[in-house]
Amino acid sequence: MRPPAKRTAPGTAQATPRAEKAPGEVRLIGGLWKRTKLPVANLPGLRPTPDRVRETLFNWLGQDLTGWDCVDAFAGTGALGLEAASRGAASVHLAEQASLQVERLQRLKTQLGAAGVTVVRGDGVALMRRLPPNSIDLVLLDPPFGAGLEAPALQAAVPLLRAGGFIYLESDRAWTDDALATNGLEVHRAGKAGMVRFHLLKKAAEA
Repeated sequence: MRPPAKRTAPGTAQATPRAEKAPGEVRLIGGLWKRTKLPVANLPGLRPTPDRVRETLFNWLGQDLTGWDCVDAFAGTGALGLEAASRGAASVHLAEQASLQVERLQRLKTQLGAAGVTVVRGDGVALMRRLPPNSIDLVLLDPPFGAGLEAPALQAAVPLLRAGGFIYLESDRAWTDDALATNGLEVHRAGKAGMVRFHLLKKAAEA
């Protein structure tokens, strides 16, 4: 996720909070590629989903995603999408706009022999709008904080879901059933870790 840069008055120094600093690398925490290192580029605001949040998410989903089709629409380091692939997902689309991260994701795909992983440079919302409806089991959404992308991302994600499918959403605020009603979604599970609010969503009729 990439929170927008904070502006400071001329001549005023502003320290970056410790929580905002990205580690030099993160590791996959489960599945076939457990402990694989994922490099984190020195890009402003790039902050991968914390280990404990990923662990919680895949406890909610179950550790075996064999045969699932997934989209990671704001891939960054690829931690979320590659966790899904590591647990057996049949296909994972990784969308990322930063060229450095795209190159690293391509190298990881080759290194892991991840035939089911597709790396796309570009807008994740646009990618979702190009995919066939009812073709995806899990959509992973970790958009930049404060960029206002949650609503369009959810709107693009909902038509993709197969019956029983999930949308995972990270945000800097909690999303309620009332806020999600316009997209026909409800909160299935939710949690908080520091600044991060994370949600597992389902279609309202299935929740």
